Amino acid sequence: MKLVPQSSPYIRKNVSVKRMMLDVIIALMPVTLFAMIQNGWSGIYVFLISIFTMVFIELLCHMMIHWPEGMKIKELFSKEGFLRVKSNFTINNITAPVISALIYSLIMPAGVSPYVALIGAVFGILVAKMIFGGLGSNIFNPAACGRMFVGVCFGSALSDAYKTQPTYIESVGATPLGLVKGDLSNIGGYNLLDCFLGNVPGSMGEVSIILILIGAIYLFMRHSADLRSALSYFLSFAVISFVAVFAFYFKKSNATDIFSMWLYQLLTGGVLFAAVFMITDPVTSPTTKFGRVVFGTMAGSITALIRFLGAYPEGAAFSILIVNMFAPCIDYFMRGKPNTYTWKQVLGLGICLVVVCGIVALAI
Repeated sequence: MKLVPQSSPYIRKNVSVKRMMLDVIIALMPVTLFAMIQNGWSGIYVFLISIFTMVFIELLCHMMIHWPEGMKIKELFSKEGFLRVKSNFTINNITAPVISALIYSLIMPAGVSPYVALIGAVFGILVAKMIFGGLGSNIFNPAACGRMFVGVCFGSALSDAYKTQPTYIESVGATPLGLVKGDLSNIGGYNLLDCFLGNVPGSMGEVSIILILIGAIYLFMRHSADLRSALSYFLSFAVISFVAVFAFYFKKSNATDIFSMWLYQLLTGGVLFAAVFMITDPVTSPTTKFGRVVFGTMAGSITALIRFLGAYPEGAAFSILIVNMFAPCIDYFMRGKPNTYTWKQVLGLGICLVVVCGIVALAI
């Protein structure tokens, strides 16, 4: 038997990493094109800056990491030297940063200052990925890491960008999630149909639920993303959010009906986008079946805790970065165990979810 050393993502099915990455790019196209058309140049330049920056930095760092032994820098400008360096590159070294750049841009608001988009892209690809060794070696999602970095460092610049609404949107002064922060019944500002179709302000990729679902159908039909992570993330958030609105309904006698409040939480923010395109990242996810269910459930629970009990109206990217740290631990505890589900595992996970629901209900 011959052992072949490879880096993650480890694909255990009849699909190559190259095809999987191309499928992700194709699945991102509907929401990307919608964001460009909807926001015009104020959205297009965010994509251009992000793509150029992440691809360039990845190629530069990859060249430095895999520099041919004994080769001098001046030899790079010769045909032989260039071919030696080029032999270390694959199409994955381009498609991977393009995916990160698209996701990063889609979780940013249109009209954000160019320097903010640039700094976030540099931080995401350099600190969250290349510093760990590049493709397959990173433990953090580059797009989420870059977005959270600029969110912490340039919060006011992002807030100003969110306040600049497209002319066709009748702004009520806040994004849909900002409107209901602290008052889950305040859903009169935006119509649920508008939230589904994308006629609301927010990050460029989170506003059109129908286009996200189109991308999801393509991605899962092609088996290029793990459905377990996505479903466990979305369903755990859905369960906790229902408990939250149920508790709020009995706290406020004049609250809107539970179903409308619950749908509003599911159709707004970046939960669905994160469930389809971010939590399914095979590099930063556990490798076992039940491990990915635990991974998604943890992320969905943390997202709900941040949204309903924290200071921020949205917590999808934060939660993904937090659970990225636990992915190696999950793999460690699943080591040597059958790659399947047992009733004890499911029961334990269910009890943890009930505890989180109880915390949210008592806090509200």
